[in-house]
Formats: sequence, C-alpha cells, structure tokens
Amino acid sequence: MSEARTLLTAKEMARTLERLASEIVERRGESAQLVLVGIQRRGVDLARRLQKLLDARLPKPVVLGQLDINLYRDDWSSLGISPAISHTEIPAEVEGASVILVDDVLYSGRTIRAALEAILDFGRPRRVELLVLIDRGHRELPIQADYVGKRVNTSASERVDVLVAERDEQDRVLLRPKPEA
Repeated sequence: MSEARTLLTAKEMARTLERLASEIVERRGESAQLVLVGIQRRGVDLARRLQKLLDARLPKPVVLGQLDINLYRDDWSSLGISPAISHTEIPAEVEGASVILVDDVLYSGRTIRAALEAILDFGRPRRVELLVLIDRGHRELPIQADYVGKRVNTSASERVDVLVAERDEQDRVLLRPKPEA
C-alpha cells in the first residue's frame, strides 16, 4: 500500500457518531449518571460531539471530562523524551457514575490501560465502558471496546489517522503506511 485509503468520510463519521450515541442511550437509558471522558487529544473532540448528540436525546445533560494519560503510560520513560502534557479535567461526578472513555483508535490497549489507571485517581465509578471510533486490532492487553464505530483489519506496517475538523480542518479517517524510520 503506497498511499492513504479513506476508511470514513466526513458524512460517514457523522453517521457513525449518531449510531454510537443511539447505542449509548439504548444501553444506559435515561436514568444513568453518565460521564463522557475523552482521551487527549482527538478522543476529547469526539467526546464533545457525542455529548451534544446525547444532550439532544436525554432529559439531563451529560457530564464531559478530558483526560491526559501521558504520565500513566508504561512506555514514556523509555521513549527518551519528556512527555507532552495536555489538560486533564475530570468532574467530581465520577464517583458512582457510569463513565464512558472515548478515544479515536484502539490498537494495543496500552492507552486504555493508562486511562483506566488515571480515572481511578479521581474516584471509583460504578462502571467504565470504552467507546472508540476505530478498532484496528493488534491488542497487547486484554482490552475490548464496548462501543465501536468501525472495525478495520490492519497490519503493523500501517497506521490509522483520525482527522477532526477541530484540529485538522476536516473530518476523515485514513489508513496509511507507517513512515519508515
């Protein structure tokens, strides 16, 4: 594969987020204390969009948080660089709540492991579920998403790039070859 292949267009991304919001309402209903926590960076953007979709469907507003997992990563000290720290803002409502972690791509599972560890520093949720736009396989840890936008078979020599208008001026998901080191 020499060039990028589009996995989701902007229209398909919007439809996928609509479907995921409907699945959340179906599973969690109107009674749950629901907290969406986006994982920095693009997971936060996706969580904001989901919050708007859920707020339109539910009688009470959905709480939104954002999480930077860089200091919880199990590999940052071996990267030879200092991690770039982003903003974390977790609402007090995590204690006893149904938390849905939102990320753009699920790959090895290590980001989610770090996110789970970080969430527990803010309280003990009733449950934690995982929502990802793309599940590309290749798990290194026993972590699975509860809500999946699209499953994509990839090779280790490929990468999935999620582009969001908030950061990239367009909505699109691409499958590309990894750059050679």
